[in-house]
Amino acid sequence: MLGALISNGTLFTAKFWETTTAAAFGGFLGLLLECSGKPLTVILDNASIHKAKEIQPLLALLKGKGLTLYFLPPYSPELNRIEKLWHKMKYEWMAFKARSAALLEADVTEILDGFGSKYRMTFC
Repeated sequence: MLGALISNGTLFTAKFWETTTAAAFGGFLGLLLECSGKPLTVILDNASIHKAKEIQPLLALLKGKGLTLYFLPPYSPELNRIEKLWHKMKYEWMAFKARSAALLEADVTEILDGFGSKYRMTFC
């Protein structure tokens, strides 16, 4: 799951059932920029996929199209708003139970589809 909390309060996500790679992340950024339709600043932690050498050419291309990357200080997950969302999903909005892959996907989809109405976050 890749996601971005947009400053207007909406959530932009991409779900796929495979390991998250630098290439998948680069594609996600391209899609995010395309869907925003305007210059965009993305705030990131320092995950290795965010800075991987293999996607540097793509990041340079996206920069030319209006993407700015801003990196949080290392070891500061408390500043990463999307991490707070993932925590809330896992430990508050989803019951602790065994799930098949299909049920997990259905539960995650319900939360993502209901984000902003049934499922809300506030930041203080």
